[in-house]
Amino acid sequence: MQPADWRARAGSPFTPEKHPATGRRGMVVTNHPLASAAGAEMLAAGGNAIDAGVAALFALTVVEPMMVGLLGGGMMHLRLPDGTHTILDGLSTVPAAGRPDMFTPVSQDWPAALETVGRKNAVGATSVATPGNLLAWCEALRRHGRLSLEEVLAPAIRLARRGFPASPYLAECTAEAAPDMAKDAGISALFLPGGAPLKPGHRVTMGATAETLATIAREGPGALHGGAIGAAVVAAVAKRGGLLAEADLRDARLIERAPVRGTYRGHEIIGPPPPSSGGVHVLQMLNILSGFDLRALGFGTAETTHLIAEALKIAFADRAAATADPAFIDVPVAKLISPAYAAERRAALDLARAQDWSAGVAAGESPNTTHLTVADGEGHILCATHTINSLFGARFLVEEVGLIPNNYMALFDPRPGHALSITPGKRITTSQAPLIALRDGKPYAALGLPGGLRIFGSAMQAMIALIDHGMSLQEAVEAPRVWTQGQALEVEQGIAPAVREKLSAMGHAVQALPHIGGGMCGIRFHADGTLEGAACWRADGTAIGLGGGFAREGVRFWPERPKV
Repeated sequence: MQPADWRARAGSPFTPEKHPATGRRGMVVTNHPLASAAGAEMLAAGGNAIDAGVAALFALTVVEPMMVGLLGGGMMHLRLPDGTHTILDGLSTVPAAGRPDMFTPVSQDWPAALETVGRKNAVGATSVATPGNLLAWCEALRRHGRLSLEEVLAPAIRLARRGFPASPYLAECTAEAAPDMAKDAGISALFLPGGAPLKPGHRVTMGATAETLATIAREGPGALHGGAIGAAVVAAVAKRGGLLAEADLRDARLIERAPVRGTYRGHEIIGPPPPSSGGVHVLQMLNILSGFDLRALGFGTAETTHLIAEALKIAFADRAAATADPAFIDVPVAKLISPAYAAERRAALDLARAQDWSAGVAAGESPNTTHLTVADGEGHILCATHTINSLFGARFLVEEVGLIPNNYMALFDPRPGHALSITPGKRITTSQAPLIALRDGKPYAALGLPGGLRIFGSAMQAMIALIDHGMSLQEAVEAPRVWTQGQALEVEQGIAPAVREKLSAMGHAVQALPHIGGGMCGIRFHADGTLEGAACWRADGTAIGLGGGFAREGVRFWPERPKV
């Protein structure tokens, strides 16, 4: 299908703002150009996509400090050249001293219950959970990389020591978080110079962070998980009244998980399993939507948008009831992703009217995350979503080591007795959805994004844009999105006003927003071996492709001219 075909049926046509990149040897797509450059540097140095992805993640801890860091958590989806897929779960966990009643919710009703008295689960030391990012990054490199930890850390250390110019996006984020950050001298010195939020172009240098990264390059993840860096973090958290202990860091474990798999219109969709809700509920929604001809209904029409909204509400009703850490909750994955269950839910769907949905199975999240997608010409794919949760995490800095702790405790239910209630050692439940799609057994597309609860619905819509509407990759990652979990139907302003009016008439409480979710990073795999990368306008996303290569064998310098 050509792009013109989807436009002819579209209720909300649009034009992409950014341009894709192509290459044969490798592709790096991250939400910051300097992080993409760090990954491309590894590919140019002979590394593979795993080396490039890990280097980019370390670089993002410097240039996207509001989104990701060593003290956060996330999920990494890897596809290896032999066709195997694995998920490295580095999600954060409740410290051993955590208690189900450690916070006081402002309401007993969900999701308002996530808000607690004094915001103690969201800001400050009591919001800090045990991190897992560094374990995942280092293990991916150890198992599947080609370069050393010292080599992949070099770009991040260089950026931290020499500094980098603040982007307008980083400046906006500092302004948003400024009231909380102003209460901590360390983080204020970095991001509120002179008492005011960063201005675009301001040079940010992070000397203590550079030294921490250099220590990790020498000592490995043990420097944080059982070493001096971890001791400094724990001391700073304890001084502020938090629960994180050295034993929590020392005992933290990476978990390798098998992905969940399903099919949609001849494509195999592969994603992360619980405690991520992303893979399971993307497959659930695609199963429901497979019973409708979305291509004929058209992109961005009221009819298509209504169906997506109802599928979202069904998925969120089931997510709240039953999706959590499988070590603590028996998650009915097989039922949730079964075509039979999708048919049961689909049969109750009203094509003309919005409705409320309750769970059909028997149990919030921050939008401030980062995602990257990396591939090489050898068949490695790294699709990873990692975060410190909210903007600037717990919103204080451990000055000695230059690290910002996460505020992942904000994702647990502060009410005892629920699927997401606080229990020592429980992993957070996330909506992260690093997806890889196959066609005829070969990679077709890999993508993901930040955006908290809005992640998996947005990732699903990008897959629909590619598969049903025949969009280009650039169009798919930038296409206007919609989202709901049962209350207002959020629509990006790219959804046409006439479509919004129709949706309102169907019973949806439509709310137009500047954007939904964060910057998507995607790669599409073409039959001739070309890798196409695209990032969207919602972040500083940049795609860098590696073409060319070494000289043809046997080529030498031009010989000297014969003497006359």
